Amino acid sequence: MSAPLLKVQNLRIELTLRDSIAPVIDDLSFELAAGESISFVGESGCGKSMTALGIMGLLPEKVGRIAAGSIMFDGEDLTAASEKRMRAIRGNDISMIFQEPMTSLNPVYTVGEQIAEVLQAHQGLSKAAAWNSAIELLDAVRIPNAKRRVSDYPFQMSGGQRQRVMIAMALACEPKILIADEPTTALDVTVQAQIFDLLNDLKRQTGSAIILITHDMGAVAEMAERMIVMYAGRNAEQGPVEQVIDHPRHPYTKGLISCVPHITATLTDERLDLTEVAGIVPPLREFGQDRCLFASRCQLVTQRCLDKRPEDAIFGATQKSACWHAGEV
Repeated sequence: MSAPLLKVQNLRIELTLRDSIAPVIDDLSFELAAGESISFVGESGCGKSMTALGIMGLLPEKVGRIAAGSIMFDGEDLTAASEKRMRAIRGNDISMIFQEPMTSLNPVYTVGEQIAEVLQAHQGLSKAAAWNSAIELLDAVRIPNAKRRVSDYPFQMSGGQRQRVMIAMALACEPKILIADEPTTALDVTVQAQIFDLLNDLKRQTGSAIILITHDMGAVAEMAERMIVMYAGRNAEQGPVEQVIDHPRHPYTKGLISCVPHITATLTDERLDLTEVAGIVPPLREFGQDRCLFASRCQLVTQRCLDKRPEDAIFGATQKSACWHAGEV
């Protein structure tokens, strides 16, 4: 069996707060094979985007740091890589689609100039060759009349088109890993479906592995082969998408799935109340405590949950759930 393309082991990322240090990512481990798609799922503030920033070496300067663990990419530990080495990897071997394209694209440069800059920096192309490649990339992400639109500025494009430009930039160097951080935020459902279809098509064409960050279970079912459910900086549950969705073993996972509206209720005129995951994610200062951080929101809570951090319970060959009551869910 070949070694994984990306192997994150016992990763701990700390943020310096005003009066303390908090582990925003706490003992996280997962693997990603070449050409595979995985998804990080969870509410806002659970550490999904921070995991991606840690992999990319883009943690907030003087505030965030990798305190423990390793990030092995293609046999190289990125936690020990210099900033010069990370600049060579970012955009070339590992690319990221950020949440909001309007704030990620530079408003004073055309989209063609911004795509061409990536190709010139990482591939050493001439200005003319990079410009022609930018046109080809815009055409590949299905922007009509790419030869004319390449000279447009970001404000001249719709939200869906700007997101396609971000995808074109991320895929310019055919990276081995593409991190998509909420790639359909603020887009309507029709455009969301088009973006997911585009990512799936480009994945098949380029062979890139994809890490999808989302809170949308529908997106997970559409895009990913495996899913990792995160809560308060920890891995709550992980396993094959179909297995986890059909048989969730963590109360938090079950709650997230239950929040999704069922189309059958609409078709049969039957009114089904959505299940609510009561409460909110604990404040950052509580991250890292030696107990179950979901306990205050869980209906299965016992004293054991309050006294000790839960260990992983294994189901089948690949599904794991960090819950003392996983067998009861």
